[in-house]
Amino acid sequence: MRTFKILSALLSYPTQGLIDAAPGFPAILDAEKVVPASCRGELDLLIEEIAIGELYDLQERYGLLFDRSRTLALHLFEHVHGESRDRGQAMVDLKAMYEKSDLFIAANELPDYVPLFLEFLSTQSLPAARELLRQTAHILAALAERLERRQSKYKAVFDALVAISAEAPSREIVDELLKGADPDPMDLEALDAAWEEEEVRFGPGSQGQGACGHEGLIAKLRHARRAVDPAPRPQ
Repeated sequence: MRTFKILSALLSYPTQGLIDAAPGFPAILDAEKVVPASCRGELDLLIEEIAIGELYDLQERYGLLFDRSRTLALHLFEHVHGESRDRGQAMVDLKAMYEKSDLFIAANELPDYVPLFLEFLSTQSLPAARELLRQTAHILAALAERLERRQSKYKAVFDALVAISAEAPSREIVDELLKGADPDPMDLEALDAAWEEEEVRFGPGSQGQGACGHEGLIAKLRHARRAVDPAPRPQ
């Protein structure tokens, strides 16, 4: 499905190629009708902004949002596992899932990078893609709320993904993900402090250490779907 390729492109670092391709995106979205109509207005505004934008301005804005701020990191497991050992195993499982579908990572990027994840979803059936999106709905919703605070049009992509998943994110989990500092990307001291904070943990420890396939990803992401573990965080 090309819809997921478009959403992946919109969340990728802006290039001249993206600017040139953007005017054709609405027609593809119209044809596939995967993105609900209720999300199209804001998404089309982002597409238009990219299509008419200056490359360096777009790149600077993107960097300030996604490269400087840990709370807006475009890596799924960053928001669930942080830098814990669970994240490493989750990466292995996700990479194996891609390779099982003959998708091999050529770029120097981590498997949980959201644009790469969306590229993978573009190779799946819509029901399968929806099922995987459902497991990330709370993370995507938290990112959308952080982007709304910054009045960023990129929020539209995450709103569209949550809507496609047809999953109502757990408010409790979203609120937990939104806890803590969300520093201004221009405040370098606050950003440094945020990167040093311990990762958010949900539920019990890792499980399914050897799992692969869709079940492996789902097992890792379900950490954030459970009630928050009241036990002290491991040091």
